[in-house]
Amino acid sequence: MMTQIKIAVACALAVLCAAIAAAPASAAFGLKPGSVNASVLDDSGNTYTQAGGHPFSVTTEFKLNSIPDPNEAGGTFGLPISDEAPLRNVKVEAPQGFVADPTATPRCTLADVLAEGILGLTRCPDSSQVGLAYTDFNLFGQTLHWPSPIYNLVPGLGQPALFAFKVAAPVIVAVPSLRSDSDYGFDFNVLNIDQSAAVTANQFTFWGVPASPAHDSVRGFYFFGSHYCGDLSSPPCKSDAPQKPFLTLPTDCTHGAFDVRTEVQSWRGHSDSESILTHDDEGNPVGVTRCDRVPFEPSISAAPTTDNAESPTGLDFELSIPDGGIKNPEGLAQSNLKTTVVKLPEGVTVNPSAAEGLGVCTPVDYSNEKLKTLPGQGCPNQSKIGTVQIESPLLDVSERIEGSLFLGQPDDPGTTEPGAENPFDSFLAIYIVAKIPDRGVIVKMAGKIEPDPLTGQITTTFDNLPQLPFSSFKVHFREGGRAPLVSEPTCGQHSTEAELIPYSNPTEPTHLSSVSLITRGVGGGACPEGGVPPFEPGFQAGSVNNNAKSFSPFDMRLIREDGEQDMTKFSAILPPGVLGKLAGISKCPDSAIAAAKAKTGKQELASPSCPANSEIGHILAGAGVGSVLTYVSGKTYLGGPYHGDPLSVIVITPAVAGPFDVGTVVTREALTLNPETAEVEVDGAASDPIPHILKGIPLKLRDLRVYVDRDKFILNPTSCDPSRARSVLFGSYLNVFDPSDDVPVDLATRYQAANCLNLGFKPHLALKLKGGTRRGAHPALRAVLKARPADANIGAATVTLPRSAFLDQAHIRTICTRVQFKANQCPEGSVYGHARAITPLLDDPIEGPVILRSSNHKLPDLVAHLEGLVDVNVVAKIGSHKGGLRSSFESVPDAPVTKFVLTMQGGSKGLVVNSRSLCAAKNRAGVALVGQNGKPSNSKPVVKASCGKGRKGKHKPSKR
Repeated sequence: MMTQIKIAVACALAVLCAAIAAAPASAAFGLKPGSVNASVLDDSGNTYTQAGGHPFSVTTEFKLNSIPDPNEAGGTFGLPISDEAPLRNVKVEAPQGFVADPTATPRCTLADVLAEGILGLTRCPDSSQVGLAYTDFNLFGQTLHWPSPIYNLVPGLGQPALFAFKVAAPVIVAVPSLRSDSDYGFDFNVLNIDQSAAVTANQFTFWGVPASPAHDSVRGFYFFGSHYCGDLSSPPCKSDAPQKPFLTLPTDCTHGAFDVRTEVQSWRGHSDSESILTHDDEGNPVGVTRCDRVPFEPSISAAPTTDNAESPTGLDFELSIPDGGIKNPEGLAQSNLKTTVVKLPEGVTVNPSAAEGLGVCTPVDYSNEKLKTLPGQGCPNQSKIGTVQIESPLLDVSERIEGSLFLGQPDDPGTTEPGAENPFDSFLAIYIVAKIPDRGVIVKMAGKIEPDPLTGQITTTFDNLPQLPFSSFKVHFREGGRAPLVSEPTCGQHSTEAELIPYSNPTEPTHLSSVSLITRGVGGGACPEGGVPPFEPGFQAGSVNNNAKSFSPFDMRLIREDGEQDMTKFSAILPPGVLGKLAGISKCPDSAIAAAKAKTGKQELASPSCPANSEIGHILAGAGVGSVLTYVSGKTYLGGPYHGDPLSVIVITPAVAGPFDVGTVVTREALTLNPETAEVEVDGAASDPIPHILKGIPLKLRDLRVYVDRDKFILNPTSCDPSRARSVLFGSYLNVFDPSDDVPVDLATRYQAANCLNLGFKPHLALKLKGGTRRGAHPALRAVLKARPADANIGAATVTLPRSAFLDQAHIRTICTRVQFKANQCPEGSVYGHARAITPLLDDPIEGPVILRSSNHKLPDLVAHLEGLVDVNVVAKIGSHKGGLRSSFESVPDAPVTKFVLTMQGGSKGLVVNSRSLCAAKNRAGVALVGQNGKPSNSKPVVKASCGKGRKGKHKPSKR
C-alpha cells in the first residue's frame, strides 16, 4: 500500500508543479470580503461561551481573492495572486485571556514532521495532534479542500509553542507569540508558507481537549480523500495521551464580544486584514458568559526577610492560584487576576537607607526592556530592588518566568505631561519585568506604591493585569543594609492584607491576610518591651579649634539608635563665651524662606533661595535604619525674629537622596541670647519640629550634624574654665504626631577653651563726675571702659568711687521689681541712667536704661539693660566701702566689648552725692578688673570733675 501511495504522490506533484509554473492573471491580493470568520463550539456544534471553560473546538477561517487562470482551457484553474506572488504569512490575533496549553499533549519534533516529506505522512504520533487545518488550492482544474493534522511540536529557541501541518508536500509551521506590548493576548502566526502551496483559503480548527475520544473520527492524516491514522491504520484514531484541556476561554464577562483579527501577507509584502467579533449561532456579537460559575481561590503568604524589629528588611511575597481547573477537561479555570492591592503591616515602611546609590527606571528604560535585552540595557541595574519568579500551568513543570523588580522614576511636579515619569504620576512606582527568552515570553507590569502620609504604611496596587494564568507569583525584595523596607518596630504577629479582584467578578474582591512574626529586637537582641520605646540619645558639641578668642567652626551632633523614640525637637545652649559675629551678615528674608518651601530639592540645589551672605553653615542628616544610613545635606542661614525670639536659624535642606526628591524641607530654629549670661540659646519651644515623615516615608532620623562653619563667625571664649554645651532633645514618646506627650532628655558635653593665659588683659576705665562739685551736690557720673581687641574679655569688675562720693538713698525714687523687670514693664521712675556697649560682634551698639532693680541685698541692684539686635543685662551690686560708693559686677558675660559707656543722672535725679568739694583735691577711684582668663588689672584712676581752670597769674590761697 505504501508503494501505491508514493507513485500516486509523485504523479500528483508533477502535475501540480507544472500548473503552478503557468503564468497567472492578476487579481487584487487580499482577503475576500466577508470570508473571515471565527467560531467557538461545543460538542453539539453550538456556540460555546462558558467563561474559563474548555470548548470542543475553535475555528478561524478566511478566503483570498482569486480569479480563473486565462491560460487554462475553459478558465477553471484559479490562483490567489494579485501581485504575481502567493500567500506568505497569516496572523490570527486571539482575544486576550484566550489561552492554549502546549503541555496538554505530547510533542513531536520538527524532524518528525519532515521525516518522510510525503504530503501528510509524518512520524508524529496521533497523540500530538491538536486540530486540523483545511487548506484550499486548485489542482487539475479542481479546488481541493485539503485537511491536514496540526501537530504540537517541541518549540525552538524563542518560541512559546510550535505547531506544524502539511499542505501536500510543503511543511507549514505556526508560531504563537505573546502581545507583550499591548493586551497580552496571543497571536497565531503561520509563517513563510511555501509558494508552491498556492493557497486560496484556509481554516484552522483547534480542539479543546485533543485527546478526547470525540476527535478520534477525524484524528489522523488525509490523502486524496483517504483518511489514515498515524500508523496507517483506519480510523477511528485513538490518542494514548491523558485527556487534558488545550484551549481555555477568557474569564472576563464584562468585556463583551471579542475582536478576532486576521491579517495576510503575500511574498511581495502586500498585506490585508479584517476583524470579526465573536458571535453566537445567529451571528450576534457575544463574549464569554456565566462568570458567576468561575472559581477564584487565591492564597497569599508574606514575610519580611528578617525577624528583627525595626531593621532593614526585604520581603518575600507569594500569590498562589490553584490550576486544577485549567488542567481538568470537566472543570473551569480559575479567574485571571485583574487587580491586586497589598497593604503591608503598619510599621513596615520605606527604608530611607535604600536611597543611597539607588537608580530609577525611566519610561524610556522600561520601554527598552525587550525579550533579548541584556541586564542594564533597559532598566538600569542600580534600579533593581528585587526579583520575580512566576510559575504558569502553560509551561513545563521545570520552567519559570524569572525577572526583576525595578524602581520607577518618581513623579516630577514640574512636568505637566501625564505619565512623564511613571504611568501613575506617583512618587513611588515599581516595574516588574520577567522573561523566558528561550520561550519568547516577556511579561511587564507597572505598580503604584502609596505610602500613608501619616503612618508610612505601604499599599501597592497592580491593576489591569495580563490575563494569563499563573499558579505561583513570587516577589522577593532584596535584603541587606540598604534593603528597601523597615521591619515592624515591635515583636509579635503582624498581618499583611491583600484585596484581590478577579476578572470574572470585579465587584466582589477577595480579602486575604498573611501573618508574619517578629521574634527579636533590634540587632537580634531582646524584644522591646511593650509601651514606651527607650530614648537614650547621644550628644556631641565643640569647636574645631579651641584656641581662646580664635574664630573656629562649631559643630554639634545629635544621635539615637534604632528602636528608640524619634527625635521631635531640640533646644541647645552653647558654652559661655561661644558667640557668633553677626556684624556684616545679612538675614534671609521671609519671602526667600517661603520661596524655598515651594521648590523641589533639585531646584533649591540649583538656585539657593536665601542670600549667600546670610549663610552661616550647613547640616548633615542621616536617615534610615541599620548599619548604613542615607545622608542629605542642607544649609543654615541667619534669619530674623521668630516666635518672639530676636533671631532665628533657617535650615534649608534640599531633600534629594538618590533618585528621590521630596522637596525642600525648611525648618526654623528660634535663636536668642540669654540676657544674663550672654549664652547663645536655640529655643526649642519656639522652633519648628524636626520633620518626621515626608511623602509618606518616615525619615527615621538617626544622626543630625550641625556645622556652623562660616569663616570668622564663631568666636571662642576667653575663659579656659571647664564648661558645657547643653541640649534638651525631645523624644516622640508614644505618638510622634502629638507634641504634647514629647519627653525631654537633658544632654551635655564638656567644653574647654585653651591657651587663655596667652591673652593679654589691660583695659582702661575713665571716670568723670559732671555737674555740681560742692559738698552736697549731685553730679552726673560718666564711666568709659575701653578694652584692647586682642585681650581677654572682662570677667568681673569692682569700681569704688572716692569717699568724696557716696549714695544718696533719699534720691532712690522707684525700684523696679524682678517681676516687672522680667516682663519688661519697669516704671519710668526706676530709670537712673543710660548705658551703651560697642562690640565687634554686632553692626550696631546695644544700649538702654540703667535701672535700679530689687535684690536680696540691702540695696537694689544696678542693672544696665542693653537692647539691640540682642539684649544683655549687666548687673552690679551696689554698696559702700570705706565711706565710698562701690559697684561690683561680679559676673560679666564672656563677650568682647571694645567700649562700654555708663552715664548716671545728676541733679535732682542723681544717686551720687558729694561729701566734700570735688575740686579741693584729686579724687581717685579704686578699680579692680579681672579678665575671663583670670588675669587682674587694678588701677586708681583720677575721677575727673567739672572744676574750672584758675585765672592766669592768680592762685587760690593755700589752707594750712
